[in-house]
Amino acid sequence: MASRLRVVFAGTPEFSVPAFEALRSAGHEIVAAYTQPDRPAGRGRRLRPSPVKQAAEAAGVPVRQPETLRDADERAALAGLEPDVMVVVAYGLILPRAVLSIPHHGCLNIHASLLPRWRGAAPIQRALLAGDERTGVCIMRMAPGLDTGPVIACAETAVAADDTGGSLHDRLASLGAELIAETLPAWAGGGLEARPQEETGVTYAEKLDKDEAWVDWRSPAAAIERRIRAFDPWPVARTRWPGGELRLWRAEVRAGGEAGEPGTVVSAGREGIDVATGDGVLRLLELQAPGRRRQTAATLLNGLDLGAGVRLG
Repeated sequence: MASRLRVVFAGTPEFSVPAFEALRSAGHEIVAAYTQPDRPAGRGRRLRPSPVKQAAEAAGVPVRQPETLRDADERAALAGLEPDVMVVVAYGLILPRAVLSIPHHGCLNIHASLLPRWRGAAPIQRALLAGDERTGVCIMRMAPGLDTGPVIACAETAVAADDTGGSLHDRLASLGAELIAETLPAWAGGGLEARPQEETGVTYAEKLDKDEAWVDWRSPAAAIERRIRAFDPWPVARTRWPGGELRLWRAEVRAGGEAGEPGTVVSAGREGIDVATGDGVLRLLELQAPGRRRQTAATLLNGLDLGAGVRLG
């Protein structure tokens, strides 16, 4: 079984950092960290380094930030690192076929779903939106195509009734980090086999669009509640009301609530703001009005007119 490996790590967002740290803790030599170029962020639009770049620099790991890996010089530089394996976690760049063949043990990707379900860009949020009861992470050997490579190992977790996009993101990031640390030595030592993905059950997790955050009150209450959780912390579910826009942070489906025209507030009080939907009533528990912080419904009602009869959407 292989022990200390020369690893090229490729990742960009916070989701990638636990895996980077787990590989370091396991004693592997990370010879370079590939990450997206610095992007403008914040009100001042200053260039901001990615979380992976920050972690790599703190650890003294060389950082490379190419705009593309299709350039022959970039591929030559990667080959010159003589990696045993390349571990890819939410990198954000497509790896050309020529790159996939450079590491001795291939390129391994940590993907936040139980493949072949939810191939693509936003598997965490799509699992929540769909009401999946279980999800997880899979490590696959990368191949041409969108998350189509053979699977080496998977780890599952239950989706809790109160899971948000943020909480599930953090749990899967940790789960993926643990799994790659356990799996990598056995894979490099020839003790694991990559299994082709099933042909049935393939679904695609389209990239999130901010326009999806607008709530359609004609949808069932349960579906809207899942949307609110899935889009926390981004892009945050929202609705229009006579005073502008409301962001919706937390809600619950009310059993046996009063019916009404979808989007109509049927009652409001300390317990929450009850809104009629296409099927059932949704109680809004935490909201955010323009210029305000996230607040409980009870606090928000102190200064806003959101009583019975107000129409949302």
